[in-house]
Amino acid sequence: MANKIKVEICLGTTCYVLGSFRLSALEEQLPPELKERVEVVGCACLDVCHDRNYGNAPFVRINEDRIVDNATIEKVIDILRDEYLSGGNE
Repeated sequence: MANKIKVEICLGTTCYVLGSFRLSALEEQLPPELKERVEVVGCACLDVCHDRNYGNAPFVRINEDRIVDNATIEKVIDILRDEYLSGGNE
């Protein structure tokens, strides 16, 4: 099996206030095809909220290189399906 896909949820103050606390349910809501392939972790701060190139909080980072802005559970799952299950970024 390929390496797990690491999903980091920013729990810094700005992200938390703007909704990252809702993302704590991500792991429980992963569809069966993603459950064994994804590792969900919280992190103190991704340090991207002050960089306007990344958009708006809350932020999630996937595999150290993909920043998701305005993150919701549905948006993260869609990205995981589209970009990581298709074999493009493993």
